[in-house]
Order: sequence, then structure tokens, then C-alpha cells
Amino acid sequence: MAYPWTLTFLCGLLAAKLVGATLSPPVVLSLSSEVIKQMLTQKLKNHDVTDTLQKLSLLSALEKESSGDISGNLVKSILKQILWLKVTSASIHQLQVQPLADSQQLMIKAPLDIVAEFNTPLFKTMVELHMEVEAQAIIHVETSEKDHAHLALSECSNTSGSLRISLMHKLSFLLNCLAEKVISLLTPALPKLVKSELCPVLKAAFENMRGELLNLTKVPMSLNSEHLKLDYISPVIDHSVVHLILGARLFNSEGKVTKLFSVAGDSLNLPTLNQTPFRLTVRRDVVVTIIAALLHSGKLTVQLDHVLPEVARKLKSSIKVIDETAAEQLGPTQTVKILSQTAPVLILDQGNAKVAQLIVLEIFANDKDSRPLFTLGIEASSDLQFYTENNLLVLSFNEIRADRIHLMNSDIGVFKPKLLNNITTEILTSILLPNENGKLRSGIPVSMVKDLGFKSVSLSLTEEALVVTPASS
Repeated sequence: MAYPWTLTFLCGLLAAKLVGATLSPPVVLSLSSEVIKQMLTQKLKNHDVTDTLQKLSLLSALEKESSGDISGNLVKSILKQILWLKVTSASIHQLQVQPLADSQQLMIKAPLDIVAEFNTPLFKTMVELHMEVEAQAIIHVETSEKDHAHLALSECSNTSGSLRISLMHKLSFLLNCLAEKVISLLTPALPKLVKSELCPVLKAAFENMRGELLNLTKVPMSLNSEHLKLDYISPVIDHSVVHLILGARLFNSEGKVTKLFSVAGDSLNLPTLNQTPFRLTVRRDVVVTIIAALLHSGKLTVQLDHVLPEVARKLKSSIKVIDETAAEQLGPTQTVKILSQTAPVLILDQGNAKVAQLIVLEIFANDKDSRPLFTLGIEASSDLQFYTENNLLVLSFNEIRADRIHLMNSDIGVFKPKLLNNITTEILTSILLPNENGKLRSGIPVSMVKDLGFKSVSLSLTEEALVVTPASS
């Protein structure tokens, strides 16, 4: 049950929260084209793309190409004199991933550098050919029949005008004529070979990368007895950035969904990267839910004289100012009970975060009493700090302030709760603050940062979100 005094407080905070708010997804993982390039390069290595290039069957490709030549019989007789024709070295120069003109697709360019050799019993000289060709493909967003949007790769082929084939050494006139004929056959054959042999490897590498990106978002975040799971919704390509739009669900210890975050509205307020490789943007209400789950509200009961005798002495002195008889009732088992009335409210500003809580404080003369001497409703606030430690995002309150105190009920008559302002703040600081910081200490796993290849991160705040980016080296 919310008391009347809480309603005014919450309405004020809600108004402050909504100033300047715009629609945005619950969570967005934004990746630069540079990150996409690095991931795809690694996946190509995993698929041993160099081995694929070195196994290109050039001689078979020439034989197929010669079948349509008007002088096919002559060419075939020449090719029969070639003992072998094979790739001796091959590599992919640095991949390029660039936005296309419509800003909603990315072009992948893979420059290939190939050296091949052939020999013939007609000549003792080994003929070396240097071949350059560029494979290309397009990353775009594709929507399936079930309206599930996903990243897809299409139009894999060679780049028009990128093919270069040349002799690596000077040859005799007759051998040069043979080499030129081989080159003329390789000119149409090599792009076809690249399309049939390399494009499937490029597509497989892309699918592995796409699967890895999805797996990054599926790791649940443990939050004490609850856990938060991100839900992949759709990708968006905007210029040179790939945004993965994510929803979120909070599960309790029994595996039931207790809170669902989804994307609302047709237009999205997507973040910009500002020259950073990646950016994880977590919307404010998701951060609030994480904090609430970590704190896990419950009643905190402390026998003050046993744990904090000096604070107990100060409490007795403060109550004595209000009612001497009540102060004398406080015994060795005097008890303080603290209850968080509602979930915390998070107020973000550029570079700063503040958490407001509604707290109920009950003071009992001893541990046998069922009724408190009085009950206070406290509007408390704390400055929230974020930092990372061992792949964990850790939160902590650096202080707790009793901004307003309300007398909710009293067995010692009506009094001005302001008289207890100092001792109330001390009780919260001595009991509630270390308890809450201990719960927050468990932190939030940020394993996706390590999985993306970054060792550390930097944290920042906007008016609407918590932002995680790579730490500058």
C-alpha cells in the first residue's frame, strides 16, 4: 500500500524523468563497420579461406572455358601439354566494409592476391602468374515470411574491373604466346571460380559471425535471485553502423517473467557511435529494474544497542527531546526495522546519476514489542556510481541522505519528525547504506565486451540511458 505522502513524491520524480524523454529501444548494441570487419576476418581465418584459395582447380576451370572457344580443339591440344597448373600462394588483403549509397546496406570487399604456376614438357621454364581479383558481397536486413528481421549476405561475386593477371617474369616468344593464351582463358574463368569456391566460404563465415552476435545477446545477467535476459528483436543498418535492437525480460527465481521491456513506437531514437568501435546503450527503466533486482527489497531488522551502541545512545538522546518517558523505554534490545517502500527511482543527467528511495523506518523499544514507538516515512536519495571490475559492471551508493521525513504513526504523540533528521540520516548511513552496497557489489556481468575482443570499458550517462563503450588505451 502506498501512503499519500508517497504519491506526491513519485509524481514529482516522474515528471522530472519524462522531461526530454524520447522513444528508444530497451537495449541497443551498436557495432561499427570496423568491428564487423574484424569479426568477419577472424571467421574467414577459422574457415581456412587461404586453403580454399590454394586448392582452386585452375586447370579444370581452363578446360571448361576452352570448350566454348572457337579454336577449342587447338586450345585443348595445348592444355594437354600442361603438366600441372596450380596456386602456389594466396592471401586476402585487408577486408573493406563500407556503407552503400542508401546507407542501409554494407558492402564487403575482399581483395585476393594469388600466385599460380604451370609448366609444360615443351619448355623447361616454370611460368608464374600473378592474379588479383576482388570478391564482394552485400550485408543487408532481410525480413522472413514470419516477419523476423535478420542480417543477410547477398550478391556475392567479383568486383567489375578488379581482375588483373600478369606474368611475373620475362619469357621466350613461344612460351609468352602460350602464357598469354592461358591468361586469356583465366580472365573469364577466375571470377567464376571465385564465385563458386570463395563465395560459399564467405557466406559460411558471415553466418558464423551473425550467430556469434546473437549469442552475445542471449547470455542472461544474474541479479541475485533474479536474472535479466535480453531478447533479439531486429537489426538496423545506418550508414557504417549495425544496430542490434534488443528487448529485455526479468525473471524471478521460479523462472517466471516479472517484467517485460519491449520496443514501443514506429520510429527509433538510435544512438550514434562518435568514433567508438561499439556502444551498448541501456535504457533508464532497464537500469532501474536492474538496481531494484540487485537490492531486492525486504525488511532489515537490527538490535541497535548490540550492533551500534553509539548510534543507540544518540537515538535515545534524540527521542528524549521529544518524550523523556519514551526514551526511558528503550532497552538493550531496542530494535530498528527498515523497509524499502517502493522500487528505487533513477534520475539521470549528463555524467550524473541519482537514486531516490521511499523508506519506512520503525523504532521498537525492545524486541518483544509488536507495535513501534513510531514509524517514519523517509524520502531518501543517493548519488550512484558505476565502475567496472573483472568483467562486472558494479554499482554503489556513495552516501544516503534523508531529504524529507514524514511521521506516519506514533504511540508517543504527534511530534515534528524534523527533530530526528540527524539521527535518521546516521541510522540509514550506518545500517542501510552498507547493506545496499553489499547487494550492489555482486555487479552485472558484461561478458559481451570481452567476447567482442575489448579488455576494458568506459561508462557514461545521458539523460535517458547508461552507455558502455570501449575504454581508451
